[in-house]
Amino acid sequence: MDPILIDFPQEFETERLKIRMPLPGDGAYVYDAVIESIEELKVWLPFANGEQTKEKSEISVRQSYSNFILRSDLRMHIFHKENGNFIGSTGLHRMDWQVRKFEIGYWIRTSEAQKGYMIEAIRGLTQFAFDQLAANRVEIRCDEQNERSKKIPEKLGYMLEGTLRNEDLNSHGKLRNTLVYSIIEKSNLK
Repeated sequence: MDPILIDFPQEFETERLKIRMPLPGDGAYVYDAVIESIEELKVWLPFANGEQTKEKSEISVRQSYSNFILRSDLRMHIFHKENGNFIGSTGLHRMDWQVRKFEIGYWIRTSEAQKGYMIEAIRGLTQFAFDQLAANRVEIRCDEQNERSKKIPEKLGYMLEGTLRNEDLNSHGKLRNTLVYSIIEKSNLK
């Protein structure tokens, strides 16, 4: 079956969060969060080292909206349920629909970090992948040096499968090692 024909919800909720597909108009929220968090994001995410404008942010959101509809990439935005504030971004990327394999990525705005939101969001997204997309494998990959990022899969019961040495370039163009975590059964999710 062509993935574009696969129907599934465009949003879901956790205890404190609403997580949904990106929508036209979200660019301003994303831009504000990136600007607030630029120094932290620059260390780990190459996109943060480029020029940031509201227009570029809105273009990125609209491209992600299109990709979501096409089922080629499933970026999702995280909002606080009570106050509606934009918290960060996550999503299912580098998908293989035949295998039903997905890779989770994520970032959080600085003012919302260390409140347990990202753990909650990634737990919810992992459940979404198993329940709504019939996932057989969900991965999280991160820079070996990113201590905060690697705590998330470790706390959620993902298994560290290995370290890919000199596998990618970090956001400053230097070789980095990448940790590969996976979970293959929803029952292992903590």
